[in-house]
Amino acid sequence: MQLLDVAAADFAARFDALVNARREADADVADAVRAIIARVRDEGDAALKDLTARFDKHDLDATGWRVEAAEMDAALAGLAPDLRAALELAADRIAAYHASQRPQDRDETDAAGVRLGARWNAVDAAGLYVPGGRAAYPSSVLMNAIPAKVAGVERIVIVTPTPGGEINPLVLAAAKIAGVSEVWRIGGAQAIAALAYGTERIAPVDVIVGPGNAWVAEAKRQLYGVVGIDMVAGPSEIVVVADGKNDPEWIAADLLSQAEHDPTSQSILFTDDDCFSGQVATAIERQIPLLGTSAVARESWDANGAIITVQSLEAAMPLVNRLAPEHLQLAVDDPDALFAKVRHAGSVFMGRMTPEAVGDYVAGPNHVLPTGRRARFSSGLSVLDFMKRTSFLALDRASLNAIGPAAVALANAEGLPAHANSVANRLGNGPANQGD
Repeated sequence: MQLLDVAAADFAARFDALVNARREADADVADAVRAIIARVRDEGDAALKDLTARFDKHDLDATGWRVEAAEMDAALAGLAPDLRAALELAADRIAAYHASQRPQDRDETDAAGVRLGARWNAVDAAGLYVPGGRAAYPSSVLMNAIPAKVAGVERIVIVTPTPGGEINPLVLAAAKIAGVSEVWRIGGAQAIAALAYGTERIAPVDVIVGPGNAWVAEAKRQLYGVVGIDMVAGPSEIVVVADGKNDPEWIAADLLSQAEHDPTSQSILFTDDDCFSGQVATAIERQIPLLGTSAVARESWDANGAIITVQSLEAAMPLVNRLAPEHLQLAVDDPDALFAKVRHAGSVFMGRMTPEAVGDYVAGPNHVLPTGRRARFSSGLSVLDFMKRTSFLALDRASLNAIGPAAVALANAEGLPAHANSVANRLGNGPANQGD
């Protein structure tokens, strides 16, 4: 864990290194992923069967390619009542928040008499990648599927790796609650390729969303353009801006809430209180051994964690913007004052009673957020990721007479006479009208 002080002579260099550090896996999987994609495109189900046997150690013909509706129903019915109630509360809040994101169609006539506007439509089909193993999270199923449902996507498909053919029943229960149409027992880069190109069994989709390992991320990167994608996800991260009025145990737990995700996750604290920074560091050391995820949290905190002391919390905000964190907590009395200075962050959690962890589950805003400083130019998953806009316009003779000559002039200036003629003909001064 790094301790940085903005007043130190070497602070600028050390902070630059922190901002520019690469935490993604270094393994070069591009060639291997390219080969997998080619196999699935060319061989379809045969490739999926072979690759699943190799990586997930089960025979799809024996375990079943697709999860049956009855299995999803049983998973939901088998939940403990309090857990089912928690999932349903989360689903309701996520749906309500995302419903407000639905864009409005436009249809208006401007001063020149031109009717113009735009109409929004959902994609026909969306694919959701749900990781297996450590990251098999039902909350992510809700966060990925519900915005698609709210957008109006008719076919929502989950692919998920199932080592030994087994699937987390919580994932199936969440899929049922979210209205998922299909669940397939395939994972990895081959699953992304199947969603993009389709196979004999699996129809292709239009958009693929959801996190995965380096192979999944690289497959999404390579297949962008064949399908739409949400983003290329990287390791989780949190930045906490906190003063000395906070309980250090609370802030330590907030930082560890991301450190426990993965050894490559990152947790950073900015504070203006030297004494408080030491208290938080001590609390973290006390809490880590008590976690069931202690090994992961320890590796993450030791390798990527940082506590940065600043002269004022306001002075921390330009540094926060350089980090462009996935999650930003403002644990202060007046979070709005600091929030006004935030330009780059995936999601902001305002006030001492708003831990990032509540946003992972039941708050409503999406927890699928840009990582790796990508909040500089991208946003979290939303309804818009499952929709596209079609513009339209309509002119009559009067409005064409008003703006058409300018179009003719520009077309001629660009050396495109057919463009010019298509407008000029309607104005009565094109080649088709000459000599009449």
